[in-house]
Amino acid sequence: MASKNKTAKNEIDVTEFIQSFVESEQKKQDSFQLIELMKEWSGYEPKMWGPTMIGFGSYHYKYESGHEGDAMIIGFSPRKAQFSLYVAAPEEEDKKLLEDLGKFKMAKACIYFKKLSDLNLDVLEKLSKSTIKYISENNECSCR
Repeated sequence: MASKNKTAKNEIDVTEFIQSFVESEQKKQDSFQLIELMKEWSGYEPKMWGPTMIGFGSYHYKYESGHEGDAMIIGFSPRKAQFSLYVAAPEEEDKKLLEDLGKFKMAKACIYFKKLSDLNLDVLEKLSKSTIKYISENNECSCR
């Protein structure tokens, strides 16, 4: 039996989540600005994924192991210490873009940054659109 994905889309109100979860006024402003940008770049309305992630669009994935599920195409989480940004950078030109993204730390599945002004928003837009393109070409996706 396949395990259920822990991070599923839900009906929590995004604005209410930010107002109640995010303590810093700067982080609230950054969150609302990031929502507007990602909405514009993706063409999707923001939806909550799990208790703390805000995602735009969705796609279905299936691994060779048989594990499958649905995930957000792009998104972020305004965590207490720093933001977590969920964009992929799988292509070689994306890796070059990261050099100009700004002040951030990279982990396997996400990019961490403290405030939106630390990032080059033009580069973030290119990374986000590249992620959408890559996912639409490689997965079952509503973004086609």
